[in-house]
Amino acid sequence: MAIVVDVSIAATWCFPDERADAAERQLEDLHPLGGVVPGLFWYEFRNVLQVNERRARIEPADSARFLMRLRDLRLQRDEDHDEDSLMALAPTHALSAYDAAYLETALRRGDSLATLDRDLASAAAAEGVTVVH
Repeated sequence: MAIVVDVSIAATWCFPDERADAAERQLEDLHPLGGVVPGLFWYEFRNVLQVNERRARIEPADSARFLMRLRDLRLQRDEDHDEDSLMALAPTHALSAYDAAYLETALRRGDSLATLDRDLASAAAAEGVTVVH
């Protein structure tokens, strides 16, 4: 079983002031279990970087370094999805379609989910997905 990783966890691996113990444990667990991300992950993560560049929190060189750091983790990109499940999960749990994509990926694959997003974690638990803290 792998771990589906969302952007809230991945961002803490790159931004030192956002470090969380749970996120650090997830980083350690990825090596033996492997990490999986839905295709939108890389766009969502790049958006986090762009927002932080605009706010002058980081420089473009930092963004490049953070992207390389995540690429080095060799997260498996899952491009499949169950459209019906995705479209049902979002309204059922009041999630964005983006967050529902992480939950749908974990459900379909039978994987656990690593997130710091409370709403997503609650929805995952309600659906029987193991949320890794």
